[in-house]
Amino acid sequence: MSTRPRARTAGRFLGLAAAAVFMLFPVYWLAVTAVTPREDLAGGRPPAFPNEVRLSNLSETWQSLPFSQWLVNSLSIAVVACVLSVTLNLAAGFVLAKYRFAGRGAIFLVIVSTLMIPIQVVMIPQFRIVAELGWLNSYWAVIIPRAAEAFGIFLARQFMLGIPDELLEAARVDGAGNLRTFVSVVLPLCKPLVAVLVVFTFMFRWNEFAWPLIVLREQALYTLPVGLSFLQGQNGTDYAGLTGMALLTSVPVLVVFLVFQRYLVEGVARTGLK
Repeated sequence: MSTRPRARTAGRFLGLAAAAVFMLFPVYWLAVTAVTPREDLAGGRPPAFPNEVRLSNLSETWQSLPFSQWLVNSLSIAVVACVLSVTLNLAAGFVLAKYRFAGRGAIFLVIVSTLMIPIQVVMIPQFRIVAELGWLNSYWAVIIPRAAEAFGIFLARQFMLGIPDELLEAARVDGAGNLRTFVSVVLPLCKPLVAVLVVFTFMFRWNEFAWPLIVLREQALYTLPVGLSFLQGQNGTDYAGLTGMALLTSVPVLVVFLVFQRYLVEGVARTGLK
């Protein structure tokens, strides 16, 4: 290998290493703050390298509030919402991509247009609907209003436009109905799309703060993001506990990403998402 290609390779390696350090630094800062003794954080700035690693910060904070119950609540809501949302988005995307009917373009345009509406604008109407249905202070109040997302329907439609129509026609000629065509022919081709929808939906539902705070009244039903707000008081903030719990709550999202990362890049590329 000549000198120039080696220098180019070394430059790329150094650039990637610098980018990795830059992106991982917030995680390092969270970890350092979480294990630094609370008295060392009194000045408001954690040291770059703590003199003492105090893991008891995490256990003390975990036991001070019902984080175990909030973890179960968050997992239950995120998993059920993820299954429901991905199913509805795939079905809606399939209909909009592969069926010809009057108003199809207008319906898709209306769905995409809702992406421009700030979520805060629809919170009051959603709250009144949820209250009229008697769902306040229940998991359904958190799950159902976000069951079908315009973002997910858009991704599903764009991906399924790439599936050849001839494949679906061949399935129908063999006697497959609409449901069997969708389940047996379309879904096996949509693994990258399902990976993208699962990762994004789980992340959105897991990190959601404002809506669960509005519709959940009892502390026993709170999710982890809502529960973390209890560590911020009027007279001071427990930075060690707050950063430690924030670090732990990011673990489930990381696990979901690692499980589906095999198909994630392909799914993002094939839907045209940038």
